[in-house]
Amino acid sequence: MSRASGPRSGDAIFASVERVNAELFTLTYGAIVRQLLTDLEEVEEVNKQLDQMGYNIGIRLIDEFLAKSNVGRCVDFKETAEMIAKVGFKMFLGVTASVTNWDADGTCCSIVLEDNPLVDFVELPDTCQGLYYCNILSGVIRGALEMVSMKTEVTWIRDVLRGDDAFELQVKLLKQVPEEYPYKDDE
Repeated sequence: MSRASGPRSGDAIFASVERVNAELFTLTYGAIVRQLLTDLEEVEEVNKQLDQMGYNIGIRLIDEFLAKSNVGRCVDFKETAEMIAKVGFKMFLGVTASVTNWDADGTCCSIVLEDNPLVDFVELPDTCQGLYYCNILSGVIRGALEMVSMKTEVTWIRDVLRGDDAFELQVKLLKQVPEEYPYKDDE
């Protein structure tokens, strides 16, 4: 069996990967968030925990992304953001996203999700108005980018569950970390 030589599109990868039922996924995620709200009681602590859970997922998910997408090394942060939006979100969530609002330095942008399967069947009660229900996604992006030597800050700008018209994440490149090798070549 030969492997395709070029990078694969998000649609092609999404069509070929094993998936779980979307409703089961959505309801399971909702149950996790609900349990965190019960256990931690403070909405801000739940936001932190969701981000940390996402970070832990992201540092592992990047390996699967790189193996299945067959993409090469991105040349800069702009290309990396496009890859996350067009291939990553399609590959893992089945949705497409767009990259907008670049700053002049090319170190900060927004990723706008066209759809978000995590929020199907979700309405936030008044007691949870400070909750970033999908904060796990910001952690996933932060963790994955850290594994490819990019230290980032990812924050929610807009959230439909909070009355906004879209889901928008701001991704800010804090620094490009030089790659470290575990050994030195003594030649």
